[in-house]
Amino acid sequence: MTELNRETGILYKGSRIDTIAKDPETMPLYMTTAFNVDDLEDLQERYKVKGYTYIRTRNPNRKALADLMTYLEGGEDSIVCSSGMAAISTAILTITKTQAHVIADSTLYGESIELLEKLKKFGVNVTFIDINNLDEVKAAFKDETVAIYSETISNPMINTIDFRAIANIAHENGAKLIIDNTFATSHIISPIQLGADIVVNSLTKFANGHSDVCVGSITSTIDFIKEANYLQQLLGSTADPMSAWLCERGIRTMELRVQKQSDNALAIAKFLETIPVVKTVHYVGLDSHPQHELAAGQFKHHAFGGMLSFELPDDEEKMNEFMHRLSFVHYAMTLGGFRTTISVPAFSSHYDMPREKRLLLGITDGMIRISVGIENSTDLINDLKNALEVYN
Repeated sequence: MTELNRETGILYKGSRIDTIAKDPETMPLYMTTAFNVDDLEDLQERYKVKGYTYIRTRNPNRKALADLMTYLEGGEDSIVCSSGMAAISTAILTITKTQAHVIADSTLYGESIELLEKLKKFGVNVTFIDINNLDEVKAAFKDETVAIYSETISNPMINTIDFRAIANIAHENGAKLIIDNTFATSHIISPIQLGADIVVNSLTKFANGHSDVCVGSITSTIDFIKEANYLQQLLGSTADPMSAWLCERGIRTMELRVQKQSDNALAIAKFLETIPVVKTVHYVGLDSHPQHELAAGQFKHHAFGGMLSFELPDDEEKMNEFMHRLSFVHYAMTLGGFRTTISVPAFSSHYDMPREKRLLLGITDGMIRISVGIENSTDLINDLKNALEVYN
């Protein structure tokens, strides 16, 4: 190469390495929008093997995370999206078309419900049902039904579903079962092994576990993921390399964190049951929960997740006092991190839902949702105990 002038050299010097740098201990971060090609023959070969050319179509960090999610969820293939909602919307848009019909659990995450409602303007019909009433599920089917959509653990009621039964009903009617596995993660349950066809995750939450990325994933068959990937590229809902890299790193400790979070959540739930001012504790790990046996038969590692909710009297002033008295547990508009956080669904996840409808779902004004972290369980209980004294 001829000697370059400084203004040109500053663009090219140090942009390539010419020594062997293969097999790094950790996955490198590929912060590049494009990969250079030698010529048209090289470009066509990359197309053929689905190699890397442009960031929106493919990126090594997204591919690495997708491979990890495929392994963890037990599917055939996966794609990685820019958020959990991007994963949900991409999956739903892939499986639906005008006049298609979707059956959905009425206790879904609030914005999942909003998304499904929005699809009505495009001619997609949605029926919201009690997913645990199998007769109601069966009665909701139409000739145009393409899918049932539900969650492994609902937000914020912390209920679960009979996966095998729902999957059988879906398949008997020629529909797919889509499951959001965000709250449980594959450490606790494997929806595909229990009959689900498509699994979506907000990896932002427990999977990553460090409250520093926004990423989602879809896992399913090779054919479905191929179609979803094509749509994702058109929508531009792919995750950026840094988020994918951070999330992959976070998942390496997911098993340890989620088990600890589940153990802590059970300890907290048992403690809250002893507090007179607490009206109800929602956690399937409790023997008193009506779905405990169902959950125990489906979940792994005697783990029931790091999410729980409980109900206090409807007194906003007292709830604010309760929050002020917490010493390290804090309010956050997300969940699944290694630190314990709380939120009030009436003011967060279901804020836009009409109060009457929200109350019908059991989401009271005094409900507090806890995302349990990996702190010492005694410290957590003491912090909550001290804060609850405002109700004495």
